[in-house]
Amino acid sequence: MGYPTRLLSEGERIDLELRPHWKALVLPVITLLITCGAAGFLLTIAPSPSKTSGEVSWIAIGVVALAVLIYFTVRPWMHWLFSNYVVTNRRLIIRLGFIHRVGRDLPLEKINDVSFRHDSILDRMLGCGTLVVESAGEHGQVLLNDIPRVEETQREISTLISGDPAASAQHA
Repeated sequence: MGYPTRLLSEGERIDLELRPHWKALVLPVITLLITCGAAGFLLTIAPSPSKTSGEVSWIAIGVVALAVLIYFTVRPWMHWLFSNYVVTNRRLIIRLGFIHRVGRDLPLEKINDVSFRHDSILDRMLGCGTLVVESAGEHGQVLLNDIPRVEETQREISTLISGDPAASAQHA
């Protein structure tokens, strides 16, 4: 699901479309597997649903498992799915959320500095990290966490900010 081109200005083109790195989904997947395994195990040792107490225990196991799956698996997946970072030749577009949607656009000419950091050895191995964008606006610094290929992204944004004609010819 890409950023809709109908929302771009005339002459504006998309250079990068990003969402958080897939590592943000590792813990939700582990939680999914553990929860399903634990619920399955508990259902096998619980009394059969034909008995009154067995029916209550099966419902309780199902409700708890469903609550855990929604909160620790579905919610992080939805957050990942609806977090979009788009870099065009004119601005950095940040869109976060599904129901409570938040958007921010930073014109490239207002960006003073773009840096990155790897917060762990795992980030370094996976090539992801935090992108730090400093703007001249009133909000100052914007942190974009778990950006894939963070070094390449930082370099691309810096090139676009500098207005390097060689970089513009590359994308045309």
